[in-house]
Amino acid sequence: MSDPAMEGLRDDYLRLLERLEANEREFRRLGRAVWRVQEDERRRLARDLHDGIGQNLTALTHRLSQLEAELPADHRERLQAAVALCRETLEDTREMSRLLRPPILDDLGLEPALRWLARSVAEAARLEVELEASELPPLDGDLQTLLFRVAQEALNNVAKHAQANKVLVRLVQRGPHILLDVADDGRGFEPSPASGGSGIGGMRERVRLYGGRLELHSATGDGTRLRVAVPIAGPAASA
Repeated sequence: MSDPAMEGLRDDYLRLLERLEANEREFRRLGRAVWRVQEDERRRLARDLHDGIGQNLTALTHRLSQLEAELPADHRERLQAAVALCRETLEDTREMSRLLRPPILDDLGLEPALRWLARSVAEAARLEVELEASELPPLDGDLQTLLFRVAQEALNNVAKHAQANKVLVRLVQRGPHILLDVADDGRGFEPSPASGGSGIGGMRERVRLYGGRLELHSATGDGTRLRVAVPIAGPAASA
């Protein structure tokens, strides 16, 4: 005969487990919503920088260049310095706009955005950055943004800390998952089991919101590899 007390405990346990799972799903849903709002704000700021301040600086540079031709030769040097400063500030503004939210990610998708990112980091940090990307199924905008931000953070960490010469970024499909690898030949380090330095903790939590996982493999003198796996079908696929 079954024990009514044990059956009651089992039912209580199952109800508690269901509540915990429901709370976890709601937490992830809210986390994704917050992150989506942050990305929307980045997109708005990037557009304002490009279309507002950027266009004003372009107009100012053009007007100063016109004035330069009208001034006596002995006054042109100071105006030329002002024009150069405007052009430098314009380029800084455009770069800030691209870093906030590169238009290429929204216009052309993940792979072209990663290629732009690889070129930008390679030029700025004097690194050799190689991108390998296989043909992928259609990915929703949130997933593309997630993978781009992880790659961006990982490459920034390599540029700042790794003392590397080469970096390989690989993006492939493996069954129901998309895998993103970022591997460098730098000095490496000894990561702790819950390593959260250099933005790793934030990346790991963001990946978890989409039902994925992040792994970090490194050893002193032997480079570092970061791997992210996220389900193509979205957060529900990890249930």
